[in-house]
Amino acid sequence: MKPAIIILSSSAMAVAEKIKQSTSGEIHGFEKRVLSADVVFGDVKEHLAELFLARRPIVAVMAIGAVTRLLAPLLKNKISEPPVLVVAEDASSVVPLLGGHHGANEMARVLADDLGAHAAITTAGDLHFGVALDNPPKGYVLTNPESTKNVMAALVNGANVDLVGDAQWLRESKLAFEDGAEVQLTVTQKLSHPKELELVYYKKSLVLGVGCERGCSADELIELAEATMNENGFSEAAIGMVSSIDLKADEAAIHALARRFDCPAQFYNSDELLAQTDRLQTPSDIVFGEVGVYGVAEGAALAASGGDGDLIVAKQKSQRATLAIGQASDVFVDTSKTGKQRGRLFVVGIGPGNDAWRSPEVTQYVCMATDLVGYSLYLDLLGPLTHGKTRHDFDLGKEEARVRHAMELAGEGKDVALVCSGDAGIYAMATLVFELLDKADGEDGLTPDAKRIEIAVSPGISALQAAAARIGAPLGHDFCTISLSDLLTPLEDIERRVSAAAMGDFVIAFYNPVSRKRRTQLAWARDRLLADRPHDTPVVLATNLGREGENVRVVKLGDLDINDVDMLTVVIVGSSESRTINTGDGKTWVYTPRGYSGKSGSSMGEK
Repeated sequence: MKPAIIILSSSAMAVAEKIKQSTSGEIHGFEKRVLSADVVFGDVKEHLAELFLARRPIVAVMAIGAVTRLLAPLLKNKISEPPVLVVAEDASSVVPLLGGHHGANEMARVLADDLGAHAAITTAGDLHFGVALDNPPKGYVLTNPESTKNVMAALVNGANVDLVGDAQWLRESKLAFEDGAEVQLTVTQKLSHPKELELVYYKKSLVLGVGCERGCSADELIELAEATMNENGFSEAAIGMVSSIDLKADEAAIHALARRFDCPAQFYNSDELLAQTDRLQTPSDIVFGEVGVYGVAEGAALAASGGDGDLIVAKQKSQRATLAIGQASDVFVDTSKTGKQRGRLFVVGIGPGNDAWRSPEVTQYVCMATDLVGYSLYLDLLGPLTHGKTRHDFDLGKEEARVRHAMELAGEGKDVALVCSGDAGIYAMATLVFELLDKADGEDGLTPDAKRIEIAVSPGISALQAAAARIGAPLGHDFCTISLSDLLTPLEDIERRVSAAAMGDFVIAFYNPVSRKRRTQLAWARDRLLADRPHDTPVVLATNLGREGENVRVVKLGDLDINDVDMLTVVIVGSSESRTINTGDGKTWVYTPRGYSGKSGSSMGEK
């Protein structure tokens, strides 16, 4: 997770920007004193607690005493504590306050180097031996961290170390090694039961190469993997990757297997697997006839293990799946350097563009993305969230090109956010994503990789919701939305829907009411509605919602002037029951009653 950089005043912004550049973190500013930040918060204690309990790394540009007092009630188990660093506002010192053996010490060293500061490391292992035994580097897992205290006590008292297996990070430490010493550090892939003064580290250098029939049960594949690992005496903690052929990039069972062992899934094309043919132990002409390679499980295991790796368990079979185990020459640290992950497409609605109206989930997806695709204005509205990401800007009106580009990028294995205003599924790009998925393979279809991507659609505040909230509750009873644009919908269909809504007495939210060239549909809709509802029916005109120049006003249906409406205006026409009221503070409100006030104690349908 990205570190949260906490600042309480604008004077700390300069050092916060340097910390952000060093850590790729996110600046969180106290709303009363910080004019602009990636995230703003109100209650300092509550916000720090939320971050800490979510195990999010924290870099606080604050007084160390204040951070200590705020987090003290939450301190229970140091094994589960996230890194918490405190940085002086003049960038002179970096203190790893908590989680020193969970990354804070290393973060402090790196950050201090980048800031030209002093890293105040105080943990015994780092000071005496230059290594944190309970915080091994990425690719290694300590199976018994509870034994670290006794081991460290023995080492500080002068004990030597017997290193069983090998790991460069241990060899490069200041530990005194001696064969048969009382303290033992074991580096292995095999299941091990530690002795009293022994620490066991599992190397994440095993890869599970898998193949399966389409729709194979996740339980079947997981059971095959667990059985194969147990029969060969391997620890599950030594699994660093699951791999398969790219045809299986969207196979649910393979991703379930990766989640089971908490490791990434990477995929290889047929050429990459064919290159492993001479190394296979059980090549199959049948498999070649089906998918164009002589072995999926073994080939994927070998491709992921690299040229210096080995196939250590040949293909094992269940009814609908196959599995082989490969061993890389070193631990898996950056799996993105081999194969390709399944790409992800986040289709997000950012609302009207106001940060306060953007959902936390949308913000999370945007932060997770490596690439952002959208109309330039919508990307600009994301502000600091675009920093460090590749932008793919499109002009208004290039909807299909925009969506196709986003899906093909995801097909390359990237994490892509397709950015829409309002809600992604209301007159926006989510529909086009699924239209393209649904289109038959052909000359203008998506590539196969783009059809195997993972898709998540996240809602946003729609223009009709924003307009309704600004003016009261005009959508309090039954309503519908109608787009007046005839670019994609025949005019006769639009008129039929307006007539039906008029006869049904629905509140109507009109999207795309006018354009530079199209001025007649809204006038026609106004005249058609006047045949069924009163002249003084309230009409809400909402322009630039949530952005600079916001203007929300109310006119009567009979007085609606088309020249008062532009492309950035949402028009909400009330039903015959909609009401306008004025309050003592001079505000005008519109609401559509449901009849609650007439039924004492009624809660039917309440949300």
